[in-house]
Amino acid sequence: MDRLISLEPSNVVTIRIEPGNAKCYGQLTLRNVMYTMPIAFRLQPVNKTRYSVRPQSGIISPLMAISVEITYHNPQNSILPESFPYSDDSFLLHSVVAPGAAFNKDPSTTYDSVPNDWFTTKKKQVFIDSGIKIMFIGSIVLCQLVLKGSMDEIREVLEKSDSSWKAVDSFDENNGQTLLHIAISQSRPDLVQLLLEFDPDVEALSRSGSTPLELAAASGEALIVELLLAHRAKTERSESSTLGPIHLAAGAGHVEVLRLLLLKGAYVDSLTKEGNTALHLAVEERRRDCARLLLANHARPDIKNTSDGDTPLHISAGLGDEQMVKLLLQKGANKDIRNRVGKTAYDVAAENGHVRLFDALRLGDSLCMASRRGEVRTIHRLLENGANINGKDQNGWTALHRASFKGRIDAVRSLIENGIDINARDEEGYTALHCAVESGHAEVIELLVKKGSDVESRTNKGITPLQIAESFNYSGITRILLQGKGIFSMENNKKKNNNNRSRIHRSSFDRSVVPLAVV
Repeated sequence: MDRLISLEPSNVVTIRIEPGNAKCYGQLTLRNVMYTMPIAFRLQPVNKTRYSVRPQSGIISPLMAISVEITYHNPQNSILPESFPYSDDSFLLHSVVAPGAAFNKDPSTTYDSVPNDWFTTKKKQVFIDSGIKIMFIGSIVLCQLVLKGSMDEIREVLEKSDSSWKAVDSFDENNGQTLLHIAISQSRPDLVQLLLEFDPDVEALSRSGSTPLELAAASGEALIVELLLAHRAKTERSESSTLGPIHLAAGAGHVEVLRLLLLKGAYVDSLTKEGNTALHLAVEERRRDCARLLLANHARPDIKNTSDGDTPLHISAGLGDEQMVKLLLQKGANKDIRNRVGKTAYDVAAENGHVRLFDALRLGDSLCMASRRGEVRTIHRLLENGANINGKDQNGWTALHRASFKGRIDAVRSLIENGIDINARDEEGYTALHCAVESGHAEVIELLVKKGSDVESRTNKGITPLQIAESFNYSGITRILLQGKGIFSMENNKKKNNNNRSRIHRSSFDRSVVPLAVV
């Protein structure tokens, strides 16, 4: 017989420590394993100033059990013990068969004053058990274990914690964070995954008012974000937060996190507490990849913020971010929207001296408009003021495309004289010559061909200006193009002949050198 008393459910006594609790206690169940004989016990802590036991001794009827309360006296009032979660302190459990002990019919009757000499008399066989362990649990313990990253111990404490409180939702009063927040701050997806096994409140707020998902999004922790989203964390901004997950990711440039949020249905145009969208923040922080991703997910490029009435285009213009301006314009941003003080994006750029944006925000449009109307003086003035002669509008047309399509011969001539790219192509591969042929302006076509426009250029679908002319039965234009094609072919032949003569000359020179080398 190894022992007279069994410990239930195990030899580990859990004592919960919480802030403000000077006395913390746990319970241990002692069961008499004898079928016919009562057992006397005595339970004593080695460190009697730190622990007290009630009852400290007693008699247990056959096959019956009693609960013993072990109190931990924390003089520092919730300061962590020297060792945790397991205490280094030990307890001694003495037990002895007590055949002469009196007990009544109540099987749980105990006597708290069993004589000490029962456990010291040599005539009796006394069993001593020193395997009782103290395990400290509670929020203060768990928070420290998560800070240390002790995976096995965290799991043990969570599993040993009773259902009277949800241990996994413990809150660190010192830094105002839940266990999830602490694990995220540590950049530990493995810890987050462990905590999620115990079903924590994924919407719990830190003292600053942030949810775990908001913290993970701000930190760029893509794997943690994915774990939280898999546990149905909400993608919208919490009421106490200034920024939601999507705003935090976009503003910090965390593209992968932003992609995960959008895939999980985050509203792309949701507002911050101050009335900005994620696109506003991405533009403000010059996060072009995030801006591109938001626009690809149908973010509205013309939405105004509620504070100043600025669109993302206003913000990028104020920053002088040329690439962002071009991206927004390419995605359909309206240049003419005015903010709360009545300014367009061009006005904001001019106010901040961002000359490079003038063409994209106004001068380029003005140049195209002047070219379309044939206003040569205006064309010259705009070019003198810095308009980009080869700039393209939102449809990918240059000023020459516009002038040629409208048949403005003087404007075409002026643009060519000022060095415009005569063979510039739009997004579909159309040159100015294609545009002039399509609209049937023979005089413009003749000028373009004379000035070197490529009569054999093809659109993205492989269509030449000649094919357009033939499809419209423009016989006069067809002749101009055929004549131009002939000139083009002659020029090509001249170049080929010159190249051939050059090659012949070089080969003759080489042949004349060879015999000398041989000699």
